[in-house]
Amino acid sequence: MPQIFDNIEIPLLPTLQTALKMSERADFCVGYFNLRGWKELDHYVEKWAGGEGHCCRLLVGMQRPPEEELRAALRPSSFDKSMDTASVARLKKSLAEKFREQLQWGAPTDADETGLRRLAAQMRAKKLQVKLFLRHPLHAKLYLLFRPDPLNPKIGFRPGFAGAADEGGD
Repeated sequence: MPQIFDNIEIPLLPTLQTALKMSERADFCVGYFNLRGWKELDHYVEKWAGGEGHCCRLLVGMQRPPEEELRAALRPSSFDKSMDTASVARLKKSLAEKFREQLQWGAPTDADETGLRRLAAQMRAKKLQVKLFLRHPLHAKLYLLFRPDPLNPKIGFRPGFAGAADEGGD
């Protein structure tokens, strides 16, 4: 029977960390990425070689602010749903600003700074590959881990349950 991680009675993080110890790569899909929170997982990813097949691929689909959601809902729909390069650039800049704002919250600790430096180093070493999903708002939490186990080579985590409040940082 599957285990449900609601992060109230059953937290995901310890089980995810245990699974990462036995994994050789991972794919994560999240609606929100807490830069400071990466330090909870970075040392598991650090042991991987980096590059294709030996890294953590992270897909981030930030939620739009409520006023932008309303504007989009009231806008006449168009048959052409493709996004122009100016829109992509604007959204990337907006995401960078959201990340910058994250770094301004609270008093930074030495552990925060160390974790952020590891995050940057892992991105440069291609141990962590981050992509932004822009097609539409994406509020997802999916964690796939791949291990060298012929009987159980993949582990998937989808925290939460139907009807649960699905809020908070990913």
